[in-house]
Amino acid sequence: MCSHAALGMCSGRWLCVVVFAAVAGWAAVAAAQSPAVVRVEEDWELVVATPDAGSTGPQVTCTISPRPDLAGLYGTFEINHRSLPSFQPGGLQVQTWNGEQPVAQSPGPASTVMSTAGETVRWTQVMRLAEGRVVFEVVNGTSTTWGSFGGQGYLKLSVPTSLTNLNGYSPEVSVRNSGVGFAGNRVQSLVLKRVRYQLSNGMVLEDGTARVVHQP
Repeated sequence: MCSHAALGMCSGRWLCVVVFAAVAGWAAVAAAQSPAVVRVEEDWELVVATPDAGSTGPQVTCTISPRPDLAGLYGTFEINHRSLPSFQPGGLQVQTWNGEQPVAQSPGPASTVMSTAGETVRWTQVMRLAEGRVVFEVVNGTSTTWGSFGGQGYLKLSVPTSLTNLNGYSPEVSVRNSGVGFAGNRVQSLVLKRVRYQLSNGMVLEDGTARVVHQP
């Protein structure tokens, strides 16, 4: 988990999808270097056992970075709390950070606190390059507490970057820096279900390895 509070569409226009095993993993993509990775999608699933609305538990944060670390720019997605600019209970929020410094935040429209036992929340975190900017966005979200969320532009941030590719991305960085920051005993599981990489030539590579971030 990060030291501070703190982040799938498979479009028909993409030319093809290649599913590769975990043993091949991202190493094969990174080694090639050309064509470049221009978009990454992470499919996440959170299963809550017994939430506590009174204490705003649980509080979950998922991180995605274009680098193999968190030394530069990266994005986070907060669930059931919003830590910027000051802590607020409930709701959803996307943030961008530069190392330990917050850059920007964009909350969802609902501030409801989780209270439904056995709730499952699913969403896709997207990181993509667009005309000298890196875009962090949450799409295809489903939940009991907030209904459908993401894809409408409110859980989306775009920041300038000098990066020309996302080849430095690693799902292991996402896993290491994501988790349940509060009331972990109230979470049944938090899993990064799969990852998709879109290359500059239109090809899409899918890694179907399920990576468990939290499981009591």
